[in-house]
Amino acid sequence: MPRKEGHLATFHLSVKICGPTKVHCHPGACVHDINSLLPTVLANYSHIDTIVTHYGFINTCLKSLVIEKFGEETWEKLRTLAEVQDTFMTYEIYDDVITLRLVQEACTMLDMSSEVVLKLFGEYFFSFCKMAGYDTMLRTLGGNLVEFIENLDALHSYLALSYQEMNAPSFRVEKNDDGRMLLHYYSDRKGLYHIVPGIIEAVAKDFFDSEVSMTILNQSEEDERTGKKEHVVFLVSQRSRGSKRDFRPQREKEVTKEDEEIDRRAEALERMRARCASLPHCPAGKRSRWDMVRSIVMFGKDNLLKSFTPCYPDKLWMEEQAFCNAFPFHIVFDKQLKVKQTGINIQKFVPGLQTMDIRLDEYFSIVHPQVTFNIESIRKFINSQFVLKTRREMVPLASQHQSMLKLRGQMVWMESLGCMVYLCSPKLRSLQELEERGLHISDIAQHDTTRDLILLNQQRLAEMELSNQLERKKEELRILSRHLETEKKKTETLLYAMLPRHVANQLKEGKRVEAGEFQVCTILFSDVVTFTNICAACEPIQIVNMLNSMYSKFDRLTSVHDVYKVETIGDAYMVVGGVPIPADSHAERVANFALGMRIAAREVTNPITGQPIQIRVGLHTGPVLAGVVGDKMPRYCLFGDTVNTASRMESHGVPDHIHLSPFTYSALEDKGFDILERGEIQVKGKGLMTTYFLLQNLCVSEDTIMARGTGEPCVYRDNQQGAGESERGSQTVLDG
Repeated sequence: MPRKEGHLATFHLSVKICGPTKVHCHPGACVHDINSLLPTVLANYSHIDTIVTHYGFINTCLKSLVIEKFGEETWEKLRTLAEVQDTFMTYEIYDDVITLRLVQEACTMLDMSSEVVLKLFGEYFFSFCKMAGYDTMLRTLGGNLVEFIENLDALHSYLALSYQEMNAPSFRVEKNDDGRMLLHYYSDRKGLYHIVPGIIEAVAKDFFDSEVSMTILNQSEEDERTGKKEHVVFLVSQRSRGSKRDFRPQREKEVTKEDEEIDRRAEALERMRARCASLPHCPAGKRSRWDMVRSIVMFGKDNLLKSFTPCYPDKLWMEEQAFCNAFPFHIVFDKQLKVKQTGINIQKFVPGLQTMDIRLDEYFSIVHPQVTFNIESIRKFINSQFVLKTRREMVPLASQHQSMLKLRGQMVWMESLGCMVYLCSPKLRSLQELEERGLHISDIAQHDTTRDLILLNQQRLAEMELSNQLERKKEELRILSRHLETEKKKTETLLYAMLPRHVANQLKEGKRVEAGEFQVCTILFSDVVTFTNICAACEPIQIVNMLNSMYSKFDRLTSVHDVYKVETIGDAYMVVGGVPIPADSHAERVANFALGMRIAAREVTNPITGQPIQIRVGLHTGPVLAGVVGDKMPRYCLFGDTVNTASRMESHGVPDHIHLSPFTYSALEDKGFDILERGEIQVKGKGLMTTYFLLQNLCVSEDTIMARGTGEPCVYRDNQQGAGESERGSQTVLDG
């Protein structure tokens, strides 16, 4: 429970920055701040003297809205453009500008007006709070929409006990003579009022089963409160969505049965009234017997007729001294703000109040709502909780070093006396504040729940701090987990560069990788011409730089043509096509890769001559056996005569030429390659062989082979095979 309250409070605190209240207005409040994002608001933002901040609940809500409505990718793009972090902690205080940037970028990226974005946020904020578990608290604010709105400020005031940074907007409901309802919205910023209709409409629909339409009647810098603030007046039209007698959605309506029951009970009451009519008349000033019977029946039947008439005494049966003792912090003052009566304890802490007819505004200032200190302004906000703060210069010198006393309570206008009574209590958040103001629990009346509130809030503040620490640790773990995942990906990338992916995955799972036979594949070997001479004449670092430059270009081409790099030994580079994933186009892939190698080699400089280096390339096609060899540094190796023959093609080749065996020639014949017959040559260990030179690919350009920006990528006929299918095919071959 404390956790939920913390969340709600956080939410409300955010509201302070925003606009309306949590459920209804709070969301507005939050949205309100968020709206500041808009260029118009940002233009005014620099003129605000107070630093505006809010808790992470608001930003989390905005993130959830974007992800739910537009997707995770949209949120990532949005937060990147707004330059904000990905995660927000509930109890952490964030600068309001962060939220404003998010809203501003959302308007631009989604091509939506600020009015639409803010109203959408208002609607979603209400749903988000309900999902967070705050719906019960919000439902209890009032039995109808007017009562709900009128109690928003009180809810904010309560939440402020735990969330000091909260500075929520104010709401005031006014009924015109023609019955129209006006909603007055007061905010510390301009341009954020569009959030209010979104929240109010959502509240009315969900809590009171009614539809609300809101029209702006007036928008101006309000003159009822101090400072430059915005005052927006909405005309609120509310109508029921159905014919329910009670708008509370949780009550199921059964029209026929309900009406019948009401009629039946009405008849019973009428019969009882007829019986009571013959009884003697009741003396003046007392309730008639019928009224007594009627009230008893109504009470016993759960207030069937849903009406109540209060009964007031002829005089107040309470002594003045007893009243001042029972309400030790009350103040009574007239239209000129002259103090007429005070409680005993407030006299102790503000001795000047013992002098009757002194002006109240000389000793106190109004903190909330921020109205002008006169009787007219106070009566306009009579339904709001008032917070008064003692003026430092008016308290005894011995107490001026302490924190000033704040009072929180209700204003009640007494028309017959022309006076206002302020029933209040000290506004305290914790036992520490109690001590700082020189107060004790005993100074607060025993019937005043402020006593319990201070003790309970002390515990809740401790729980909130613990929750905040846990959330921080959770965020630290999330960051560490993300870093771990990044390092894991780096490790896997390195592992997959050494071994085929499916082989590496089997080794990670602790499985033994069986060797497999591939019926046909194409193997390539290459080396650098006169590499031995280059090594003899150069510094080792020059050799390393040359090979690194060359191999980096070759490695990129392996990804372009999807061939597997087996290994490099010195200047020798070995590649295979069709292994470990079988592919019908293995020969074409390796051939195009060889053509790309020759082009790339010309971009690498010989450190001795300064001229482009030359390479020899040899290709052969045939069957191989493939498997993992070694435990400490396992390698995926190829075995068989095909490997030896491919090596012979390279060693018997010609500089800057691609040497093909007759088997590779057969695989490339009629595939669009320009191939020149070399003739019969003596191959070590093989005897006479008719070999060929691969000159070029007649169907694609060099840019395509090199995958340069201007060329289209190479497309092979077996590219349409799914990766998963290829993996399964490879595994079948290996296991077979």
